[in-house]
Amino acid sequence: MPRFFAPVTIRWMVVLGSLLSAFQLTSVAEELFNGQNLDGWHTDIPAEDDRSDAGPAFIVRDGMLVSLGVPRGHLITDASHENFRLVVQYRFAGKPGNCGVLVHASTPRALYRMFPKSIEVQMNHEHAGDFWCIVEDITVPNMVERRGPKENWGITEGKARRILNLTDGSENPVGDWNEIAIECFGDQIKVWVNGDLVNHGSNCTASQGQLALQAEGAEVEFRKLDITPIEELSNDE
Repeated sequence: MPRFFAPVTIRWMVVLGSLLSAFQLTSVAEELFNGQNLDGWHTDIPAEDDRSDAGPAFIVRDGMLVSLGVPRGHLITDASHENFRLVVQYRFAGKPGNCGVLVHASTPRALYRMFPKSIEVQMNHEHAGDFWCIVEDITVPNMVERRGPKENWGITEGKARRILNLTDGSENPVGDWNEIAIECFGDQIKVWVNGDLVNHGSNCTASQGQLALQAEGAEVEFRKLDITPIEELSNDE
């Protein structure tokens, strides 16, 4: 081969190598909810321990996953996850109320004989993006301002477990769809609500576990639950 082709060949090899590496690093989102049934999930409903007729807390309706709010409990992924971006689209079907997404979930009924050990990303109306520490802990800037006096902090019953989010007004009106994006990487968790960065914690005491949705009194519809592996956290924007 003539020598003047060598640099061109090398350059193309570099370009092709870069493209191949980029392709290999591109992750495809996995749909945790298939729109038809609850395959890949299981429930933990304490009321069912004593009542076989307690009724379902989670159903599929019109292609959506629905938390009916009662009986109270959790819908939990069979699989554990780490280093991921979770995108959840939800709305309150009627009267707004309480719900949440739990990450790094492990021991069932670790708190109040109801909540699995985890970090909760709050969906409670007008408080979406708060952290609740459920026998796990996490640190944010301005801890005293956002969690209260340090002597009250804790991760069990009766302790100051709530960490306020950073914004007001990030949620859409009741009945409209909201999107929460949660990134967990190493010991950090970042949360966006409708594109607004609303929380960023570090030094989390867990870095992997199951995911869970709550039935906590209000009916909530979910139309998207997608998870993607990540190799770093996104920028704040």
